[in-house]
Amino acid sequence: MSVEQAGVKQVSDAARPSKVQQLSGTILTPQGWVSGVISFAEKIESIQADLTPTNAKEAIYILPGFIDLHVHGAGGKDTMEADGAIEVISRMHAQHGTTSMLATTMTAPMSDLENALKALSSVCEQRQSGAARVLGVHLEGPYINPGKLGAQPDFAHAGSIEQVKHLNAIAPIKLITLAPEVEGNLSMVSQLTALGMRVQLGHTLGTYEDGVAALENGASSFTHLYNAMSRLDHRAPGMVGAALAHANFAEIIPDLLHVHPGAIKAALRAIPKLYCVTDSTSASGMPDGDYMLGRQVVHKCLGGVRLADGTLAGSTLTMDQALRNLVKIGLELDDASKRVSTYAADFLGLSDRGRLQQEAYADLVVLDRDLNLIAVYIEGEKIELEDA
Repeated sequence: MSVEQAGVKQVSDAARPSKVQQLSGTILTPQGWVSGVISFAEKIESIQADLTPTNAKEAIYILPGFIDLHVHGAGGKDTMEADGAIEVISRMHAQHGTTSMLATTMTAPMSDLENALKALSSVCEQRQSGAARVLGVHLEGPYINPGKLGAQPDFAHAGSIEQVKHLNAIAPIKLITLAPEVEGNLSMVSQLTALGMRVQLGHTLGTYEDGVAALENGASSFTHLYNAMSRLDHRAPGMVGAALAHANFAEIIPDLLHVHPGAIKAALRAIPKLYCVTDSTSASGMPDGDYMLGRQVVHKCLGGVRLADGTLAGSTLTMDQALRNLVKIGLELDDASKRVSTYAADFLGLSDRGRLQQEAYADLVVLDRDLNLIAVYIEGEKIELEDA
């Protein structure tokens, strides 16, 4: 789909929803489930309980819109591209209930990162009609361990606070993934947090002690938990051990391919605010074949995305499927909802997203009893679903 085909346009102040809309159903609020009516324009105005009995077969669920903090692409487009790629990506994810997201870059030469952030800058400032809100950038590298690249290209190097400041001046960086054991990176963690950025540990061969030291210096999460990090052993706990023992937040890819359900359940017991990401690539929403992930060619086949050597290279997961997968492995719907929405908002310090309450943005998804999407609203705008 080209940008022209996508019909992208910016949401001007005049086009922002001003007329109050209402939906009725079983509504998930921070206080629990409410059977009633939610009223909203750009923001939620009220949630009123309705004592009228509901026909269970016709009941719908109204949940907070999904928040995805690790998005590389979709619809054949990659975030490292220019020429309207992010508009296509953010529109495709909106079709699956993602109401806000972080555009995620790849490890790359500085010139590539500069060009990518220039293309992301305008959509970070103003949401596109029909598209998810791009909250900012997740810089995944280049400050990672070259010995644990995963699907990242081989352009890793030690951290530079001046480089980060330079890139942040182009487009707002909200989150950075780095390897704390790389020389100079640990001392940079506190500098990054002082700039208001969140720091995640990932693509790392660091020890348990490296992870604990980074958390003590201000790091606050782990990138795609279990994947591309030193493993847990009972005598050498590794970065996974540091996460399970000490983290309050961590992201995980619940496509049931990157992480076994049993390992997801272990993380759920250990990490209070474990939240889900897609790590989606340009292959998301596309047929099997070859696609780009940064400078790498990846192949989509049988629902997975891999490099030529078989290494997993992101996913084709969407957040609505992530929710269904969590419920499939045994989570209650209210718990699953928090892990695809609320906890990601909490991690970024956003109190006006990821929850259905008065004065929060009217970011919401409407699901049937089988958890299929019926409708999506982003800041009060109803998104026209292509399959509806």
